[in-house]
Amino acid sequence: MSFVRTLARPMLASSFVIAGLDKLKNADDTATQLSPLLQKAAASLPFQADEKMLARVIGGTQVGAGLLFGLGKFSRLSATLLTVISLLNTFVEWRSADISTKEGREARRNQLLKNVSLSGGALLASVDTAGKPGLAWRAEHIAADARKTAAVARKTTGKKIHEADKAVRRAVHATGA
Repeated sequence: MSFVRTLARPMLASSFVIAGLDKLKNADDTATQLSPLLQKAAASLPFQADEKMLARVIGGTQVGAGLLFGLGKFSRLSATLLTVISLLNTFVEWRSADISTKEGREARRNQLLKNVSLSGGALLASVDTAGKPGLAWRAEHIAADARKTAAVARKTTGKKIHEADKAVRRAVHATGA
């Protein structure tokens, strides 16, 4: 892992870990923020969601994924989880922010920009291959190499068949048959 990744991953992960711990400690507050969103989604959910339990799951997932990402373990998967949770948190916090005063609107805007920035950082990290090609790139290049090999084989085989045909014709012509 490069020096920049070694330094940057824990820096980015720290915000998610602290926010996740806060969600775990203050599950009631998080549940209150989630409540309006869950009430709207309740019709499409196949189960009854417990806001407090969901708040704890989100907080725990955020802490776990943040720690894994900071340590460089399963970094793309953990960064993807952090992106999804961060976008969910951004939406929930934006909807529940106090906008009755000018200071409240400014705080809401600043929080939104911070959350969107963190989501963007996590999204970039989720596609970072650390200098190693991803599975899609590898598959694409293996297929291209196979096509090239097949084309060379067809060309070589075709030449050999043509040369063998010529040799047979010469042999037949030489024997006078």
